Amino acid sequence: MECTEATTKTRGRPREFDPDKALACALRVFWERGYEGASMAELTEAMGITKPSLYSCFGNKEALFKKALDVYERDKLAYVSKALAEPTARAVAEKLLRGALATHCGTSDPQGCLGVVSMVSGGSEAESIRDHLIERRRSSEAAMIERFETARCEGDLPASVDAGALARYLTTVLQGLQVKARSGASCAELESVIDLTLACWPAA
Repeated sequence: MECTEATTKTRGRPREFDPDKALACALRVFWERGYEGASMAELTEAMGITKPSLYSCFGNKEALFKKALDVYERDKLAYVSKALAEPTARAVAEKLLRGALATHCGTSDPQGCLGVVSMVSGGSEAESIRDHLIERRRSSEAAMIERFETARCEGDLPASVDAGALARYLTTVLQGLQVKARSGASCAELESVIDLTLACWPAA
């Protein structure tokens, strides 16, 4: 699919751009700056388009962010669905933790989690975005709770384990890793947190 640039400095046929590439560029800006920290000027410059074209092809800034978030979850968080399919609850936790570390503590992408960065750094402008992110995170946590409930029923987790509390604990650790990665913690430091978390995992 191609979108047409609405404003050009030269006459003739308007230039066209690849919306997928433009969206990938917008994602990187949002990931680096957070939702509220990413200005329209930065976004349009990174995407190589004018503001009218951005609105025409993607909608407003909030709509653009949600589209970028869809790409982020599809491409960068693919490990989450794979983790939930692991045969044991501990394996689920390990794949989630190590997947988060690989994604948010690498060298090719910005550090930290797009959702966490946008939630903790946003002001009043980002209120609706925070609500949207909370709803997405709630859905993800619900899937984790369901997986741990299954593990408990299968005897893979102790009957006394609260699946909801365990999912919230793991989510808290994951968010902590992402925040620490953003603040400059080394991969070795975060690996030690993962190792300790797994060592404390409830055994069947």
